[in-house]
Amino acid sequence: MPRIPRMLIKDEVAYYHVISRTALDGFPLGSEDKEYFLTLLKFLSSVYFVDVIGFCIMDNHFHLLVKTYPEEMINVEDVKKSFECYYKGKRKFVHGQCESFRSKWCNLSEFIKELKQSFTRYYNKKHGRKGYFWADRYKSVIIEKGEGLLNCAAYIDLNPIRAGIVKRPEDYRWSSLGYLAGTANKDNWIKLEKELEQGFESYREYVYECGALEKNKGAVIEEKILKTERQRKFALSKRDRFLYRTRYFSEGVFLGSKEFVRKNFKRFKKILKVEKDRRPIVIKGLDSLFSFRLTEWG
Repeated sequence: MPRIPRMLIKDEVAYYHVISRTALDGFPLGSEDKEYFLTLLKFLSSVYFVDVIGFCIMDNHFHLLVKTYPEEMINVEDVKKSFECYYKGKRKFVHGQCESFRSKWCNLSEFIKELKQSFTRYYNKKHGRKGYFWADRYKSVIIEKGEGLLNCAAYIDLNPIRAGIVKRPEDYRWSSLGYLAGTANKDNWIKLEKELEQGFESYREYVYECGALEKNKGAVIEEKILKTERQRKFALSKRDRFLYRTRYFSEGVFLGSKEFVRKNFKRFKKILKVEKDRRPIVIKGLDSLFSFRLTEWG
């Protein structure tokens, strides 16, 4: 199936789940590599007009949950601040270049491109190698604000649990939950939306409750651990509608309410090259969330 152009919402605030895998065999990302990737992510998010809401850096891939802004929301002072952060006095800001920088730093594809290319240069130099490090193209799912955003954030933070790496999600330091637990969001560079900003403990409870549910594949949070956390005054929740069919968070194109999926299907219908209208698919276990998928995507 031929590739379709990247679908980016440019005229309004938008949310994306981004996934990218390495092109190398095995699990090439070690602890030092993950730390460097995290440093890059933090720096570039301070330059680009892309907010990082959640992340998880695994041994051979990464997940990001990000928020992007339309160019018209970014003023000259915003661009100048990003310019100074990026060049650190090595170049002088020229107002005539403002539009070019604004366009680049509002673009999600440019953000991911620079993140991956910068890491590749570091990795190749460190290991004395040449060539590609990342697989050719990242996946992205457009996420609706609200329940979809909250569930996607939890899905991302539960990756180390499903992989059987840790018993508790915050024990994995290269994830948003682990970072929040260890640093209390130092410098406030992780931008928590209202769905997550009710407090670290509240979000942690939500992730635990979701992570203890039986999944079709991968490990879960052990019941005895969950019981212990509940005894530590967790505000018990019946959020048992967490997504069982988690592939929708990485294999879909749009995820949100039925109206949200329909709206974006119409917006990108020509790019998708789909002749007939397609109905949004309800996600079992989360009856208020719908998804649109292609046969192949990526």
